[in-house]
Amino acid sequence: MTDQILAGARVVTPSDVLEPGWVQIRGGRIAGVGAGAPPRDGTPIRDLGGGWLLPGFVDIHAHGGGGVSAIDSPADLAATVAFHRLHGTTRTLISLVSSPVEQMARAAGWVADLMASEPGVAGAHLEGPFLSHLRCGAHDPDHLRAPATAELRKLLEAGQGGIRMVTVAPELPGGLDLVRELVACDVIAAVGHTDGDYATCRAAFEAGARVLTHTFNGMRGLHHREPGPFLAACESPDVVLEVINDGIHLADPIVRLIVRQAPDRVALITDASAGAGMGDGRYARGARQVQVSAGRAELVGSGSLAGSTLTMAQAVRRAVREVGLPVTVASAAASAVPARLLGLDCGRIEAGRAAEFVVMTDDFEVREVLAH
Repeated sequence: MTDQILAGARVVTPSDVLEPGWVQIRGGRIAGVGAGAPPRDGTPIRDLGGGWLLPGFVDIHAHGGGGVSAIDSPADLAATVAFHRLHGTTRTLISLVSSPVEQMARAAGWVADLMASEPGVAGAHLEGPFLSHLRCGAHDPDHLRAPATAELRKLLEAGQGGIRMVTVAPELPGGLDLVRELVACDVIAAVGHTDGDYATCRAAFEAGARVLTHTFNGMRGLHHREPGPFLAACESPDVVLEVINDGIHLADPIVRLIVRQAPDRVALITDASAGAGMGDGRYARGARQVQVSAGRAELVGSGSLAGSTLTMAQAVRRAVREVGLPVTVASAAASAVPARLLGLDCGRIEAGRAAEFVVMTDDFEVREVLAH
């Protein structure tokens, strides 16, 4: 991005909204942020005409979009990233659905290759194959595997250092050992698609797991005598709780509950499948078929939810307009929290951070994406 000052915007900082505000960009990074009139130091000034200026979104869980599934080919992987970029996501963690280990390894290699040329790719997330048959959702049970260090190492080697997160059901035999192995390999361990109870999930978090995969989905619910994974995550101060805010996976009051119980630890995700951004129809999810009707993605033959049709921009808009979250909270959940989890230098509009932004309309529709 060229050196310039973005001015005349509602700038969403980590703690406030500057209205109007300005952001100075120098050398691809944020050099300064302020309220009111921008500095007059000879730097070109661009007036954003009162639009919302948010940090670029960071999606840590996306399988596809724009009609394609990321695990199918290198071209479809690149198309998935490009699709979400148009909707404000400047960093994408590509999620690979449970498939034969050889196919997952091959796709992890594609992600590593794309990372070398596309700075918007944050790496790969393996959602499987070490998941519970009882809570597999739209994952093909034929491709689920018992946790095994040898298979994990094969996948990590194929990913060439690009695998950043792996979801595990910790109650499976060897599950907690796999969590510890991931931590030792500096890979984020996530708890999900699990039938584990509160104690088991708490043990996983104490062993170093740092994410609850799509909270409340693919796991036990909240019960007054069986508190389940959600409360285990809430009581573990370093754990990030993923939220699919499409009005389908979670009711709006539940989203508000999650935010109240884990402030500053909620990450909005899309869990987007191939049908994101598309109309009603049938789309591939690995080797399985997904039917999208009125925005709801279901596995053909079972009716299980199969990802979402969300974009991050839609998730943010719903968070503000439907759920009623302050824009600073919604922005942090879409950017700062996931960026912090991955150790990225973006996600916040403050001096020193990478200059990655989404310009949005009054109604939180994407007007422009400004990034590398």
